[in-house]
Amino acid sequence: MQTQTEMFNRSKQLVPGGVHSPVRSFKGMNETPIFFKEASGAYITDTDNKKYIDFCMSFGPLILGHKNKTVQKELEKALDKGWSYGACEPYSLDLATFITNNISFIDQIRFVNSGTEAVMTALRLARGVTGKNKIIKFNGCYHGHVDSMLIKAGSGLAGTAEASSKGISDSVAKETLIFELGEIEGIKEAFKNNNDIAAIIIEPLPANNGLLIQDESYLNFLREITKENDTLLIFDEVISGFRMGMEGMSGLLGITPDIVTYGKVIGGGLPVGALAAKKNIMEHLAPTGEVYQAGTLSANPLAMVGGYSTLSQMTHEAYLKIEDNTRKIINIFSQWLENYNHGQFSHIKIISKGSLFWFTPTQEIKRACDIPQNLTESFKPLFSLLVGKGIYLAPNAYEVGFVSLAHDEEVSKDLEKRLWSK
Repeated sequence: MQTQTEMFNRSKQLVPGGVHSPVRSFKGMNETPIFFKEASGAYITDTDNKKYIDFCMSFGPLILGHKNKTVQKELEKALDKGWSYGACEPYSLDLATFITNNISFIDQIRFVNSGTEAVMTALRLARGVTGKNKIIKFNGCYHGHVDSMLIKAGSGLAGTAEASSKGISDSVAKETLIFELGEIEGIKEAFKNNNDIAAIIIEPLPANNGLLIQDESYLNFLREITKENDTLLIFDEVISGFRMGMEGMSGLLGITPDIVTYGKVIGGGLPVGALAAKKNIMEHLAPTGEVYQAGTLSANPLAMVGGYSTLSQMTHEAYLKIEDNTRKIINIFSQWLENYNHGQFSHIKIISKGSLFWFTPTQEIKRACDIPQNLTESFKPLFSLLVGKGIYLAPNAYEVGFVSLAHDEEVSKDLEKRLWSK
C-alpha cells in the first residue's frame, strides 16, 4: 500500500493539482491531503486505517451519515435492475412526487446532476421568463462554477463586478451586478437605473464562505423589491435545502422564492441537483417551453433512489434529533476551545444554524467583507490538531461543518474523549 504522500504525488502527475475539486487539496493547511478508503455512520477511514469522526460529510449531502443501511439496501435493489436508462423511469417520479407533496411553494421540479447545473439552468430560466438579462448576486454567496456567478465584488457597488476566475469574458461578468449582503440602498438604486434585471439570486443561508446568517427582514426586502420590479427571486438552497427542515430556509422563514435550487442532501450522497418552482415558471423549460436544458444522466435511477430513500427518512422527529445531536457536538467543541491548553483556542467561537456550524474568531458575521483576513492562519493550527486527534473537518477555514443523524450520543462521547486525549 502506498503512503498518503506517495498517492498524492502520483495524483499530481495525473490530475491538475492532484485533486478533482480544489478544496480537497488542503491548500493553506500545510498538510498532505488525506486519501480515504471507506466510511460508515459518523466515521471515515483513511488508507492507513486511521478512523476519524467526520464533520465534513462529503460537504453536506450525508444527512443520515455514511452508508445508511436503508439507503444502501434500496441502492442495491436498484443497481440489480440497471443503473442508467436515458429514458423515462418511475424512480424520478417517486422522488418528484415526494418533494412536491412536501414543499408547499413548488409545483414542478427538474432534476439535473449538480448544484452548479441547477443554478445555471435557473438563471437561464429566469432570463427566459422575464426577457431580461442582468442578475444581482451577493459577495460571499457561492452558486457553483457557472461563469456569471464566479464574480467577486470590486467596490461592492453594482457595475464594479470582476471575474474571480480566468476564462470568464468581460461581457459575461458585466451581466452580473454584485452587492454586499445586507445592502439595501444600492439595490434600490440599481432597480431605479436599470430595467434589465432578470433575477436576484441569494443563498438564504450563506454557508459556502463562512456561515453568514441573514436577517429575515433583509430577505423579505429582496422578496418585495423583486415583486415590485417584475424580477424573479432565486433562493439557492443547495446547502440549506432539506437541512433546515423539509422546506429549507424558504419554509423556515415563510418567504417564497420564484425559483429554488437544490443539491447535496437531495441526492443522499449521489450526484443530484434540481430546480423547482410554480408551474407557470417551470413550463418555460423545454420541451414545453423555449428555455433549453438537457442531460444524459439527469434523473439517473440510482441517484433518484438514493435521494428518495434519504429524504423519506427525514421525518419531523429526525429533524429534532439532528438538531439535538448538533447542540451536543457544539457544546463539547465550545468547552474544549475555551479550556484546552490554557485557552489556546479560546479566541475561536462557533456560529451555528440547524445542523451546520462554523469555527470563527468573531461571534457575529453577516457579510463576507467582514470575515477576518487572517482566518486561514487562525484555523490552520486547529485543523492540524483535530486531524491528529482523529477529528476530520473540511480542510478550509471558510467551509462549514456538518452534523448528521449518525452523530449520536456515542459519537458525542467519543468526540469528547478524543478532544481531551494527549
